[in-house]
Amino acid sequence: MSSTPAASNFIRTIIEGDLASGKHKSIVTRFPPEPNGYLHVGHAKSICLNFGLAQDYTGKCNLRFDDTNPEKESEEYALSIQEDVRWLGFQWNGEVRWASDYFDALYDFAVELINKGLAYVDELTPEQMREYRGTLTQPGKNSPYRDRTVAENLDQFTRMRAGEFPDGAKILRAKIDMGSPNMNMRDPAIYRIRRAHHIRTGDKWCIYPMYDYTHCISDALEGITHSICTLEFEDHRPLYDWVLDNITIPCHPRQYEFSRLELHYTITSKRKLLQLVNEKHVSGWDDPRMPTISGMRRRGYTPEGIREFARRIGVSKSENSVDMAIMEGAIREDMELRAPRVMAIINPLKVTITNADGAQSREADFHPNIPALGKRVVPFGKEIWIEADDFSANPPSGWQRLTVGGEVRLRYSYVMRCDGVVKDAAGNVVELRCSIDADTLGKNPQGRKVKGVIHWLSCAVALPAEIRLYDRLFTVPEPDADKDVDFCKYLNPASLTVVRGWVEACVKDAVPETRYQFERMGYFVADRRDHQPGGKLVFNRTVTLKDSWAKEQG
Repeated sequence: MSSTPAASNFIRTIIEGDLASGKHKSIVTRFPPEPNGYLHVGHAKSICLNFGLAQDYTGKCNLRFDDTNPEKESEEYALSIQEDVRWLGFQWNGEVRWASDYFDALYDFAVELINKGLAYVDELTPEQMREYRGTLTQPGKNSPYRDRTVAENLDQFTRMRAGEFPDGAKILRAKIDMGSPNMNMRDPAIYRIRRAHHIRTGDKWCIYPMYDYTHCISDALEGITHSICTLEFEDHRPLYDWVLDNITIPCHPRQYEFSRLELHYTITSKRKLLQLVNEKHVSGWDDPRMPTISGMRRRGYTPEGIREFARRIGVSKSENSVDMAIMEGAIREDMELRAPRVMAIINPLKVTITNADGAQSREADFHPNIPALGKRVVPFGKEIWIEADDFSANPPSGWQRLTVGGEVRLRYSYVMRCDGVVKDAAGNVVELRCSIDADTLGKNPQGRKVKGVIHWLSCAVALPAEIRLYDRLFTVPEPDADKDVDFCKYLNPASLTVVRGWVEACVKDAVPETRYQFERMGYFVADRRDHQPGGKLVFNRTVTLKDSWAKEQG
C-alpha cells in the first residue's frame, strides 16, 4: 500500500514549480503541534502531508513543538505526539525542535520592532482592547499608548521581562493598522505577561510570545520552504509576512493553506475531546472510539491504512467533509492484506456431536492468499461452540444456516446435521444435538448440495476471551454542527458492547496489537493495554468485514 503513487494536488504543483525554477534546491517542511493534548485524525492528515512531501521530494521535515502557552502544555503530551509520528511511519529531521529554543531570538526581534517604531507596550484592559478593536464592519481606533516613544517602549518592555508588572497589566503589540479590514492586522498582541512554569524553560520567563508572532519566525530560523497549515490561518498570512518583512532575517518562508479534515460521526475539537475524557464518556484519550491517533491505534487501525486514507481524501482548499466509510474502507483493505484468519465465537451456543468418535481434526491456512502466514490445526471435538445466530428453529425464507433437520458445512471440517434441540425451562434453546457425515472431511457429500458454511470451535480447546465490539461514537454525522445543542446528546449508547466469547487456541500467545480477521465477524486486534499473552485475552473489533452502518441506520 505504501507504494501507491501520491495524487497530485496544488501544494505538490507549487513545490514542483519551485524546484524546477531553482527557487529551492530542496524542500523543508515542518509539523508544529502544541503539546496540549493528544493528536487526532486531522493531525494525522497533516503529518502524512508534511512528512510525506519531504519523503517524496527527498527533503526534510522538522517536528517542532509550539510551546508558547505553558499552562496547558505537558511532557506527557509531547512524548505521545512523538510516539504517534513514529508509529505512523515517519521520522523527523534531526532533534525535536521547540519554539522555546528561540525565546531569546524572539525577544531580540521584538526589540528590533520596537526600535523601528513598529511595536509598542499597551496598557488597555482586555475589555478596552475589545472595544478599541472594532468589528468586522467598523474599523478599530488607536490605543492612547500607541504613540509612546521608542525609548519608553524599550523601557516598558525590559521591565515586563524583569517581572515588574502583574500578569495581564501590559502587552506588547505590533503597530500595523487599526483600520485594516483584516482583524488580525489591527495591532495584534505579540507578547503578554504570564507567570507560568514552562515545561522546558522553567521560571526563566514571565513574558511569552504569541503564536502568530512565534510561528513565522520559527519557520524562518529553521529555513522552512513551505509552511503548510489549515485554512483557518489564511487570514493570518498577511501578519506572517508582515513580521518577516520587518525584521532582519535572511529566510522568508511562504505559507500555504489547505482545508482541514472533518470526519463524520466524530469530533476533532481538542476542548470537546477533553470533555469526553473528563466526563468519563470514554475511558481516556486512547479509548478505541476516540479519533485520536492513540485511540485509532488501540482500535487496531494500521499506520498503512491511515496513510492510505490520507492519500484518498486528498489535499485541497475546498471543504473536506469525509464519510467514516472511507476511513473504514482503507483500514479494511489494508487488514485484508496482512491479518491472519482464525475463528472466534462471540454469542456461543453449545452443540453436542452424537457420533464424534473417530472424527479427525484438519489443518487450515491462516490466509488463503498468503501462504507465508502458515497453517494451524483446527481441532475437532465431541462438543463444539457455534454462533447462536447461525441456528434458527423457525428459519425465514432463504435461510442457509442451521435448522432442525438441516445441514451446514463446518468451516474446514465436516458437514453437520441438526437432529434436535435442548431447551431450558423458559423454552430457550440452550444446546443442539447434531451428527456429522463422516465422509465429508475435505470433500462434498454425495448426492446433495450443502449451501451454508458456519464457523465453530471445539469446546475442549477454545480459549475464553473478552471481546469488545466497538462502533461509531456518535449517532449523527456532524454531532457538533448545532452550537445550541450539547454534542454529548448524540453519543451512541451502542458504541461499545463487551462480550465473553471464545477464540482458537492458536492465538494464546499473541502479543498486544496482533491483528486477526475473526472469520465472518470482522477484523480484531489484541488490546495494547489489557491483553495478556498466555493469560487474559482481550480483543477489540477494529472494523466489520463490510460497511453495515448505513444499512442499519436506514
